[in-house]
Amino acid sequence: MTKIYSNNQSQVCKYYRLWKVVLDWGVMEISLLKALLKNISSFFHLPCHENRNSEIVGKYYQKIEDILKLIKPVLESIVDAEVASDESLQKDFTALNQTIDELRELLEDCHPLMSKVNFVMQVESLFAKVRSQSLELFESLQSSSKSLPDELNSGSLEHCIQKIKHMGHEKASAIISKAIRDQAEGSGPNPDTRSKIADFLNLKSNQELLIEAVALEKLKENAEQAEKIGDLECIEEMIALITHMNDCLIEAKQSESSNPVPIPPDFCCPLSLELMTDPVIVASGQTYERGYIRKWLDLGLTVCPKTMQTLAHTNLIPNYTVKALIANWCESNNVKLPDRLTPTGVVSSIHHLRLSSEDSLPENTHDSPESGEQTIDSAAQSSGVTVEKSPEETVSNANESSPEADVSSEAVPPVVVAAAQPAAATTPRREHEYSPRFEPRPRNQLWRRPSDRFGPRIVSSPNTETRPDLTAVETQVKKLVNELTDASIDVVRTATGELRLLARHNMDNRIVIANCGAINLLIGLLRSNDEKVQENSVTALLNLSINDNNKTAIANADAIEPLIHVLETGSSEAKENSAATLFSLSVIEDNKIRIGRSGAIRPLVDLLGNGTPRGKKDAATALFNLSIFHENKARIVQAGAVRYLVELMDPAAGMVDKAVAVLSNLATIPEGRAAIGQEGGIPVLVEVVELGSARGKENAAAALLQLCTNSSRFCNMVLQEGAVPPLVALSQSGTPRAKEKAQSLLSYFRNQRHGNGGR
Repeated sequence: MTKIYSNNQSQVCKYYRLWKVVLDWGVMEISLLKALLKNISSFFHLPCHENRNSEIVGKYYQKIEDILKLIKPVLESIVDAEVASDESLQKDFTALNQTIDELRELLEDCHPLMSKVNFVMQVESLFAKVRSQSLELFESLQSSSKSLPDELNSGSLEHCIQKIKHMGHEKASAIISKAIRDQAEGSGPNPDTRSKIADFLNLKSNQELLIEAVALEKLKENAEQAEKIGDLECIEEMIALITHMNDCLIEAKQSESSNPVPIPPDFCCPLSLELMTDPVIVASGQTYERGYIRKWLDLGLTVCPKTMQTLAHTNLIPNYTVKALIANWCESNNVKLPDRLTPTGVVSSIHHLRLSSEDSLPENTHDSPESGEQTIDSAAQSSGVTVEKSPEETVSNANESSPEADVSSEAVPPVVVAAAQPAAATTPRREHEYSPRFEPRPRNQLWRRPSDRFGPRIVSSPNTETRPDLTAVETQVKKLVNELTDASIDVVRTATGELRLLARHNMDNRIVIANCGAINLLIGLLRSNDEKVQENSVTALLNLSINDNNKTAIANADAIEPLIHVLETGSSEAKENSAATLFSLSVIEDNKIRIGRSGAIRPLVDLLGNGTPRGKKDAATALFNLSIFHENKARIVQAGAVRYLVELMDPAAGMVDKAVAVLSNLATIPEGRAAIGQEGGIPVLVEVVELGSARGKENAAAALLQLCTNSSRFCNMVLQEGAVPPLVALSQSGTPRAKEKAQSLLSYFRNQRHGNGGR
């Protein structure tokens, strides 16, 4: 077969050695024990003391190490003994090896800004597994019918068992779990429980609580991208607990000193909640007291504390306007401005840290100065897109934004970009990136918000006093909405262009536009014969759909069929943005069903095969999201998507991960497997397992597992393509899911070989 990726000689040699190991199935059982011993040895050399959280990490590392030091000499004594091939011991070796892998990955992923709460909950669970699996291993040795080495008598094994049973372990997770339950029930944890958690996790200051909340928000975003609903519920509960602890800390601090003259909220630093003396603007456009934000940045935090966007740079620009306003207010109220504020500890309200869903933003982006959302420049830079700036974008206080939508699977492709341009501009440009990683969205209420304060997903702000005055925007929008029905096509073209820009600017604008009744009118204009009106309308709807409530409103206004019309008849730009809009709507589960049943899949597949490179990416991501709903899989296959997906697995197309993610979903149905085999998908899937990205290998292995376990013919084809060596390598060094799929597939090959041994 023609190799998609080139192999070098060292890789061939490596896979040849692995192939020899795999062929010798008798040796493979013994190698499980050797692999376990090697894993334990590597665990002993983990660098667990090189970060700010080294104390808490080291505490747990030591306890795990104590158990493994008991196990290792026993395993070494039986490595060449007959008992090592005992079937029950093989299961024990495999289970313990997997848990040690999970522990090693957890400890290797530790970093100074990780979530301490989540770490403790995970590490204590894994410690309990190691403990129980070690006991099972020793008990299996005791009950084995095969002879043991002389040094392993019944007394020595019993001594090890008793030592493990008496090994104590921290019970912080139990305290945290109880606090979470109390918080969920409305009473909240009592002061003693809060104090224990704060002491054990070193979450005594606002700074530590703020960092913990940032870490948990990051975990939440990742869990949403991977559709891990159970994890989401747990993380939401952790966030609610940390929020409660922060609220209590702030109340305690506020009661210590009270100011007789209330300070306007805009004059207070969001980090310190104190009057600013040296206000500076960061890359997100938010203003902070210089000393506090400098300390925040010096800790290695690269996100805006208020919006949690990744900052494009760490420059601090003096905000002379706010400084002058503060000086005038102090003079008017006879308030003496401190000479200088020296932050000995960052005091912050977690209200400013929490994000409502419409403000959730991706990594490697920065806020516009006022909106707290990703700017068009940052979206373009992160995707390699060249952007032409409009005059508004050159103003320091421009309020343009482009938050990103989320897709709902563990195997989601990286990004799909939507296009847009100002009404007055002539060069099309991408308005925002649709990344699979962020922007929370409702999943038919499959999880609840942990607290009323984070309740409605469409909210103005945690503090209404700091909300901008939207009266002028509302007046402008109402005028534009009226112009959408004007008899003059020029007036309609201008109105749709301006609404398109306003919908791009920030979440408040999107809410106002929807509330003023623009959605239905814009949907109607999707069938306009004027190309520019159609482009502006579909892009305005795309921008509006970033808001979760608007997603539902757009779908309920029967937008899907007009969007399909644009997919079939529109310009290249309009088709791209229509596909991106369908993707955005399909984030909501019910919409996956509606879109699939409305006939959108065939034109999406046509765009996948015949669109521009941007259009193909938009179509692939939309099809991926739709393929999560089982009923849509057959429709995607019947529309001929598999052939195009196999073609797009050429790395030159830059869409390998996207294509293999969709194929992985389609491989779960018979029609999908048949099409993959017929269109030559097996060789390229094997190539991805061998030399693809980590996520690509994971999804390719999942697809091959489906193909092999459901068809002996496909199984033989996969073996003939030389899949075993790269699968062996993947089973040792892939992601946890990739390892699982690779090991299952290798086990299946092995069982098939034994079953056919007499032929």
